[in-house]
Amino acid sequence: MRKNILLILQCLLLLECYLASTMEAADAGVPVTVMSPPEGNTTFLDGTTWCVALNGVSQIDLQNALDWACGLGMADCNAIQKGEACFEPDTLVSHASFAFNSYYQQNGNSDIACNFGGTATVTKRNPSYNKCVYASPGSVGSSAPPFYKQKPSFIWWKIVGIVVLLYLTS
Repeated sequence: MRKNILLILQCLLLLECYLASTMEAADAGVPVTVMSPPEGNTTFLDGTTWCVALNGVSQIDLQNALDWACGLGMADCNAIQKGEACFEPDTLVSHASFAFNSYYQQNGNSDIACNFGGTATVTKRNPSYNKCVYASPGSVGSSAPPFYKQKPSFIWWKIVGIVVLLYLTS
């Protein structure tokens, strides 16, 4: 039992140290490799705009851009899943448009956030249809930072304290 408690204590301490060192590195300006969309310019557009997929572009390029947007780009792609409001029409252009716009709205509505390797364009025409509502400026709320960017919590120290007490009393 003591070996198990010590193992748990070591794991908790290692996790806490890892989180703290990750935050210190980020705070110290240590470069972090981040995947980003293809380069564009950063001119902000006037008025309400959306980002949509271009018709006629390579299906492979469009699929790669969609995969990036819903993966590393962290766009909200829930609505284009089967059975959801924006799944139909079940086409690559339709799904990519929704994902591209989600990413575009979450990332400041700039030209660079609507490039996707030349597979997307900005439009002033609202692409929403039926129950499928595309995000627009101001409609995208902020979310909590990723786990690795959150500050270590005092809860870890409470857990460590409990484990130490269990160890000492056994």
